[in-house]
Amino acid sequence: MKTDIILSGVGGQGILSIATIIGEAATRMGLNLKQAEVHGMSQRGGDVQSNLRLSDAPIASDLIALGTADLILSLEPMEALRYLPYLSREGWIITSSAPFVNIPNYPDAEGLMAELNALPHVVALDVEKLAKEHGMPKSANVILLGAAAAFLKVFDAATLRESVERIFAAKGAAVVEMNQRAFDLGYQYVQQLHADRL
Repeated sequence: MKTDIILSGVGGQGILSIATIIGEAATRMGLNLKQAEVHGMSQRGGDVQSNLRLSDAPIASDLIALGTADLILSLEPMEALRYLPYLSREGWIITSSAPFVNIPNYPDAEGLMAELNALPHVVALDVEKLAKEHGMPKSANVILLGAAAAFLKVFDAATLRESVERIFAAKGAAVVEMNQRAFDLGYQYVQQLHADRL
């Protein structure tokens, strides 16, 4: 069993925290893990991307080949589309629907969402809005992780939720509780609105 994930977004959105949580869960389960990262500059809104490969068998390369990714997990819709050539035919895109307009010629937001929604396997949700509405503005990335949990077939949602606790434990109980609520919010969103697609 293997899962290849492309994580993408803009610097400062928390993509690498998502990678850390997934990686911790994989390590706890004794899975093989390889990760390759390309960091943008968060102060300039640079793009951030990470290849994350999980398997119960040895992994030869840390890079995901074109057309083979099982999941694109993105905190920015344009960044989700940027890596579309890497997605397998049956792969899923789980993305924030809120654009991060960081360049003067950023595409039209409606056109961007129309392009995403025309794809067969997409879950788009405004994690920034959900995070603000629920009083957890710094946990939008964990909401997105919760939404992706149902599509990460190598482990169940409870395993990921436990990793959220371990990763944030050093920051105190309040931060752990907030991030677990964020995870649950994303997970429940997908269960309620996309149960027929799981």
